[in-house]
Amino acid sequence: DSVAGAWKASRATYFIKISRFKATIFPIILRPTFTCGGVVSGESGFIGSEGFPGVYPPNSKCTWKITVPEGKVVVLSFRYLDLESDNLCRYDFVDIYNGHANGQRIGRFCGTVKPGALVSNSNKMLVQMTSDANTAGSGFIAKFSAAEPHERGDQYCGGRLEKPSGSFQTPNWPERDYPAGVTCSWHIVAPKNQLIELKFEKFDVERDNYCRYDYVAVFNGGEINDAKRIGKYCGDSPPAPILSERNELLIQFLSDLSLTADGFIGHYKFRPKKLPTTTVPPTTTTVPATSIVKPTAALCQQKCKRSGTLESSYCSSNFVITGTVITTITRAGSLHATISIINVYKEGNLAIQQAGKSMSAKIIVVCKQCPLIRRGLNYIIMGQVEDDGRGKVFPNSFVMSFKTKNSKILNALKNKTC
Repeated sequence: DSVAGAWKASRATYFIKISRFKATIFPIILRPTFTCGGVVSGESGFIGSEGFPGVYPPNSKCTWKITVPEGKVVVLSFRYLDLESDNLCRYDFVDIYNGHANGQRIGRFCGTVKPGALVSNSNKMLVQMTSDANTAGSGFIAKFSAAEPHERGDQYCGGRLEKPSGSFQTPNWPERDYPAGVTCSWHIVAPKNQLIELKFEKFDVERDNYCRYDYVAVFNGGEINDAKRIGKYCGDSPPAPILSERNELLIQFLSDLSLTADGFIGHYKFRPKKLPTTTVPPTTTTVPATSIVKPTAALCQQKCKRSGTLESSYCSSNFVITGTVITTITRAGSLHATISIINVYKEGNLAIQQAGKSMSAKIIVVCKQCPLIRRGLNYIIMGQVEDDGRGKVFPNSFVMSFKTKNSKILNALKNKTC
């Protein structure tokens, strides 16, 4: 089961040295040539990045389709991983999917930290490696094998949860630590008109400031999608209670091949969506700051210019934060962004997720181009807050590039009563 094992089954050729007195046979062991993708099948085997163990080529996308015997599931174990490192795996990465087409993504990996065993929900799995134009490494080599479905304990865990309430926990809970090299995915599905409330009762996962090694990630919807990630958690503090946006949540737990911890137990229950009241509104009404405002032509054709100053906007805003834009996605004319928080000056009802020392919040820029924010840059962001805890930013909201010198002014405002 070592990297060398990938080459044990490779064909050998021989040459014969003949002298006056004897003939000697010398075997020449040939390493297999790993190409860009392919179709592989059987009880077990190896796949590797193009040219492994040499440096993989730039600007490539390679796809491997793995099939094991019918009635089994695919278990994929990375034996070596060396791709360009990035906290969000934006540049060079390996994606793993259930099935061969349009399957649920099981995970995305880069850097040199090997994940635990990855398990498909059928006898098919798709592996796709993508590289950009810049930094490269040696790539990867991974072993696939067939396993019986629904195994538990040291192999894997997870499943589809459809009852109105229930629990889920790490393998071995609560008798002993969770095992190393485990991947679990729980897909919770409620009826269309209901939401899911999620709470962790006990929580102890290997601590790391960026949750790179062992972690729990929670996603809105039924697939692993960075834009829909609610949070990524580790350490010994349970995450705050989570409420889904719609009727599906996906919880992924992953442990690497080193340190382990106690693990966790979580509980969920279905909740009805809030229905609008049918009471007659008063003759004079005002629109509350937390109401859902959709982008309209009238709103989004306004001149894109923030109103007020740091001081005046501070007092009129529900929340004031500084942070780095780490993800952006456009939906129905609005920009949905995740902000990695540098500092919180005014929290209000803004929902803030914390994993270790890292904090993040989700905001919606109602008109996607106004104010214009770009991924990877730092901003001061002020705005209103929706009922679900997401920040809402309008064309006239106060948003500006954040410089360290701004901290002094913001700290003074924080200590001042509006």
